[in-house]
Amino acid sequence: MPQFWLRVLIVVAGLTGLLIGDHRIVYYTCQSNLITLGYFGAVLYWMVCRGTTGPAAPRLRGAVTLWIVITGLISHFMLQNGANPLPGLAAADPASRVANWSMFLVHYAVPLLVLADWVAFGPRRVSPWRDLGLWILFPLAYGATSVLRAVLFPTVNVRYPYFFLDPTSHGYDWVAGQFVRLAVIFAALGAALLAVDRLAARIARHPEDPAVVHNPEPSTGAPAKIAPTP
Repeated sequence: MPQFWLRVLIVVAGLTGLLIGDHRIVYYTCQSNLITLGYFGAVLYWMVCRGTTGPAAPRLRGAVTLWIVITGLISHFMLQNGANPLPGLAAADPASRVANWSMFLVHYAVPLLVLADWVAFGPRRVSPWRDLGLWILFPLAYGATSVLRAVLFPTVNVRYPYFFLDPTSHGYDWVAGQFVRLAVIFAALGAALLAVDRLAARIARHPEDPAVVHNPEPSTGAPAKIAPTP
């Protein structure tokens, strides 16, 4: 049952990454990893109790996959500028090494493992295309509430969790432009996940079997005649 062990690995990686590092709930990374941890923990419970390989709430699985993949991509390309995270895992300072491992687990390991689960295992074609609009609501709502929180509570320790939410230097018009750009990116990512899901479903439904697919005898289009019995 490879699905079970992959999902165990997801839970272990997420739980370890959150526990060994300093992760505040105000950050999207922490929230998306907690959601992923909760979902796959519930999936494992469902699988054990029901004796099934299928996940609970399969339509929610697509949303969780998108949310945690966003975490990895935003971290790598927008926050780390594409820097290689692997050298930091062997840092000489023990505290830095633990912190780097924590960041690696929640930003790289968990998103990649969840993406692997989505690509490798079903059920397929559970989420319709219209779910895409619902999937992107959470990350966009997170950004909007973060900006609103900064306006209502300007003295909080972490006023703007991410630079693209901070209007201090460029104004709210610039932040609004970031929202539009990210919404397009999130929708494209979600569409890619749905496309992969449908491609996997098509491959599973039509395996290449020459003995069945290819007919060596050309068809004339006429019904076959049954020879009379003697």
